[in-house]
Amino acid sequence: MANALINVPQRAKRGEIIEIKTLISHVMETGFRRTQVGAVIPRNIIRRFVCTYNGAEVFSADLHPAISANPFIVFTTTATETGTLAFSWTGDNGFSVTESAPITVE
Repeated sequence: MANALINVPQRAKRGEIIEIKTLISHVMETGFRRTQVGAVIPRNIIRRFVCTYNGAEVFSADLHPAISANPFIVFTTTATETGTLAFSWTGDNGFSVTESAPITVE
C-alpha cells in the first residue's frame, strides 16, 4: 500500500486562498522499459488524482507515464466553509488510495 502525505492548513479565514500539498509514494513504472532479458516491464502508474472540498471537486489531474515516481502535487483553493478535503489517487492494477483532512474556516 502506498503512503500518502498531505499538508492542509488547520485553520483559515473565509475567502482566504490556501495552499495544499500532497505527496504519495509509488514506483511509477512507465511500461516502456525492459528487463535485462528484453521482456517489457508492465506499466504501473497513478492515472488520476482528485481533491474534493465538502464533496465538491476543487482540483483534479490526469497523470501519464512521464510523471515522476512519488508524485508531489501542489495547488490552491479558496477556504469557503469548515469541512473536509478528501484526496483520491487511482491507478493501474487496482491501485486506489483515499485520504482526508479537516479544515476550520473562521
